[in-house]
Amino acid sequence: MSDAVEEGRPGRGVLALPLLGALLLLLAVLSLGTGPVSIPPDRVVDLFLHGPGEAADESAAVIVRQLRPPRVLLAILVGASLGLCGAVMQGFFQNPMADPYIIGVSSGAALGATIALVLSIDVWLLGIHSASLFAFGGALAVTLLVYTVARRGGRLSTTLLLLTGVAVGSLAAAATSLVMITGNTDLHRILFWLLGSFSSRRWEHVHMVWPWALFGVVTLQFFARDLNVLLQGEENAQFLGVDVERVKRRLLVITALLTAAAVSVSGIIGFVGLIVPHVMRLLVGPDHRRLLPASLLGGAILMVAADMLARTLIAPAEVPVGVITALLGCPFFLYLLSRRRDLAV
Repeated sequence: MSDAVEEGRPGRGVLALPLLGALLLLLAVLSLGTGPVSIPPDRVVDLFLHGPGEAADESAAVIVRQLRPPRVLLAILVGASLGLCGAVMQGFFQNPMADPYIIGVSSGAALGATIALVLSIDVWLLGIHSASLFAFGGALAVTLLVYTVARRGGRLSTTLLLLTGVAVGSLAAAATSLVMITGNTDLHRILFWLLGSFSSRRWEHVHMVWPWALFGVVTLQFFARDLNVLLQGEENAQFLGVDVERVKRRLLVITALLTAAAVSVSGIIGFVGLIVPHVMRLLVGPDHRRLLPASLLGGAILMVAADMLARTLIAPAEVPVGVITALLGCPFFLYLLSRRRDLAV
């Protein structure tokens, strides 16, 4: 990370953010019309706003207004959450390789969901399936364990937090594999969840994510200036009046809750929180006051586009969204590394 953050050139953010918002809206309309029943974009808008004009349009109106909106909205929420948390984690650790899963959230969620699926716990609570509930609980449990181990004398060392997250995440991943091997269940169902998908998602899943997303978006934006100062080092930030330990604790809690909520309803979808902040820095610069909302929009754009590809590449079958983001993200990230060898932002 760079030692200083540009505070000027506000025009970059002013121009980029509305364009990103318009692109997201366009992709959302296209996504509502994408699937086994293809509907043109102009018809999607008309059906969504006015409903069916005649009996022949009733089935298309049900698709556009009832069946596909939860999936599209969930893709937006999950992508936005991962993109936002990725930008925060890279500033938090002062490391451009950080992502929302770096402290083991994804491994904990995978373990929780696998336990629920292997034990055939088929329970619905407020419309949410037990796999999502167990995933959310597993993600929070691993985060709490990592935080407890990494905390020393009232201080939270980012280096120790990173190393503990890697270790505990590896342990949770090993436990997931063990549960899968010893359990007598359909491994295909577990693997499909682990690779990430929005298939068969309902409004209840949207309701599980949006409160956390709204809370995270609002609160994390208040920490944008603190993140800018943290890029200059914790000692400098403390000298400039930032309560570093309090800021780190709050950032960790908020991002953990937001990431856990996203992963619990979508499965493990990689590269979004890693790639998107890098791209957004090229558009709006490193100032977190612009970078955070840009990463939010960029993550949503990437996720909606990936979900559209997942539904169409081998239609009528569906590819896990995590596979699409990996296929798109890995080559692009390698390209970024080749262009920015010093990893400076």
